[in-house]
Amino acid sequence: MSNNLVPPRFVPTLTDVVQLTSYVQGDQKEPSNGQLEDQIVHRVMQRVDLVMEPRLREAVAQVILSHTQALAPRLREEIELVVRESVIQAVAQELPSQSF
Repeated sequence: MSNNLVPPRFVPTLTDVVQLTSYVQGDQKEPSNGQLEDQIVHRVMQRVDLVMEPRLREAVAQVILSHTQALAPRLREEIELVVRESVIQAVAQELPSQSF
C-alpha cells in the first residue's frame, strides 16, 4: 500500500503570527490599527456572548430554582391561611341564613 498523499510544506501552528490581509476594492484603504482592533474586539465579544448566554441562563435558572424552593414553605403557609380564612368567612355567611 503506497501513500500518495504529500503533507503540505508549511502548516501554521498556534504560535505562528498570521498577517491579516484586507481584500479591498477601489479607493478604500486597509483598516487602521484602531479599526482592526475594534473589529477583533467586536468578534471576540460576539464569541463571548455565544458562550456566556447559555451559561448565564443556567446560572439564573439555578438561582430562581433555589429561591423558589426556599419560598415554597412560606407560600404554602400563606395560601393555607388565605384558604382557611376564606372558608371560615364563607361558612360564617352561610350559617345565619340556614334555618333548621
